[in-house]
Amino acid sequence: MAGFSEMVPLAPQTTIGLGGPARFFAEAGSDLELRDALQAARSQDLTVQILGGGSNTVFADAGYPGLVLHIALRGITFVSDGDAVLATAAAGEDWDAFVALCLQQGLQGLECLSGIPGSVGATPIQNVGAYGQEISQTLVSLRALDRERLEEVLFASADCGFAYRDSRFKGEDAGRYVITEVTYRLQKNARPTLHYPELAREAQARGVADAPPKKALQETRQAVIALRRGKSMVYDPLDANSHSVGSFFLNPVLDDAAYRMLRERLRVRFPDNPPEPPSFPADGGRKIPAAWLIERAGFVRGLRRGGAGISLNHTLALVNYGGTTSELLELAEEIESGVERAFGVRLRPEPVIVPGG
Repeated sequence: MAGFSEMVPLAPQTTIGLGGPARFFAEAGSDLELRDALQAARSQDLTVQILGGGSNTVFADAGYPGLVLHIALRGITFVSDGDAVLATAAAGEDWDAFVALCLQQGLQGLECLSGIPGSVGATPIQNVGAYGQEISQTLVSLRALDRERLEEVLFASADCGFAYRDSRFKGEDAGRYVITEVTYRLQKNARPTLHYPELAREAQARGVADAPPKKALQETRQAVIALRRGKSMVYDPLDANSHSVGSFFLNPVLDDAAYRMLRERLRVRFPDNPPEPPSFPADGGRKIPAAWLIERAGFVRGLRRGGAGISLNHTLALVNYGGTTSELLELAEEIESGVERAFGVRLRPEPVIVPGG
């Protein structure tokens, strides 16, 4: 098709490096190009898979039979708003570069989200979060294109249906909209968020407590990146353990009944010294670390299944060690089934798993 490339390898488009070719591939660097590509695909009855930074996407070994449309929209603006600044970024902007730019200007609210790979447009979909911060805490609004009507829609934060690693764009409206621009309200002259003990210790070692706000924010960024790099959660072509999609599993949120069942299963599994599951309040229930469950179900770091395995540095990261998508998904299913058998808790994958032809 005119304007579309054919049989483009998808593995290099992702951080995990898996997947066969796209039947058609195109980039949208403007709203007009985005609309034109969607219209052209519709005229040829092609399915369309939207691709951002490729850090949260797993393509099938067979590739994708329709059009993979890469969002390459660019542009960043800052507008003062009293004691805050409205920072607006186009969907194709690199997320970590955007965070770094905000911190260079002394703007607080995204510092704990440093080092996360991917594009700006993808962050609201799963309400990206880390170290006590989430996108929903600072997001003011976003613009999106309705794929059916090809009309622009403006969503206020309250309309996005944010929850733990979730939003309407991942749930009931999955696939309906293409996010084109996101606006965040960030604070001037504010100190960094240091809720997590692990981050607070690293920040303390860097002198954050005694530094002026702008310097404290930048040092917090370096602390976050150092922690993430130590877990191979900062993508590095030379670090085999970083060839992943980050955390593969969501931390499950349990209601009271499921939590009681978990504790009972732990007593049965570890009769001499049953461990107390760590938990945190979330969405009316208790959020349990998925890594904690995986490890106590008997899955260890460094476990290999063919060319896929669990990272040596982070239990939640499933790594491509030169394997296939099939091997990766078989390992994921083995872990999900093992945790469910052991504790009655079914883990859910975090990345977008795109079926092939």
